Amino acid sequence: MFTGIVEEVGTIKQMTQGAESLQLTIEVEKITQDVQLGDSISVNGVCLTVTNYTDTTFDTDIMPETFHHTALKSLQEGSKVNLERAMPANGRFGGHFVSGHVDGVGKIVKRESKDNAEYFYIEVPDELAKYFMLKGSVSVDGTSLTVFGVESNQFTISLIPHTQEATILTSKHEGDEVNIECDMLLKYVHQLVKPSESESEGISVEQIRRAGFMGQ
Repeated sequence: MFTGIVEEVGTIKQMTQGAESLQLTIEVEKITQDVQLGDSISVNGVCLTVTNYTDTTFDTDIMPETFHHTALKSLQEGSKVNLERAMPANGRFGGHFVSGHVDGVGKIVKRESKDNAEYFYIEVPDELAKYFMLKGSVSVDGTSLTVFGVESNQFTISLIPHTQEATILTSKHEGDEVNIECDMLLKYVHQLVKPSESESEGISVEQIRRAGFMGQ
């Protein structure tokens, strides 16, 4: 489990590519201070397992499923990546619930500066559009962000100066792909709540209304 608060930006030091897989060596400064073999580290929002490490690097494998369904396949030696260690049980929860299980790949269709903020307009696959709501949460390349606009299969995020400095997102341009993980809680609610007129199982909207959790 992660929070979407990026701890460090690492660099791909070495990459070995198979037909449908990758082996990465990632250069870091602090992320390996308390790491153990088998630990989970979020790399651009993807939960990966540490297979080897030194004081300044760690290795990880990317299997075919991850290769095909995330933007990690576009990495090259020298690429920068967002990194976050799994959250300790006694840690602060500064972002939102992030599992590191990417739902899909989004594409930046527009970027613009507004005063001290950078706005990104990101297009997602149609099947993910239902998981976005105004002021909801989303993980973009492992960064916890607030949704500031939703239109069809596109959503808008805004980066404050700190996020611009502490993550790789400001290096992204129109046309670039990013890993998207939708809000876990919203996905669970969507799975449980089914309109009573079309579904016979699960919790219906009408049941929630009758229980007093919604207005009439």
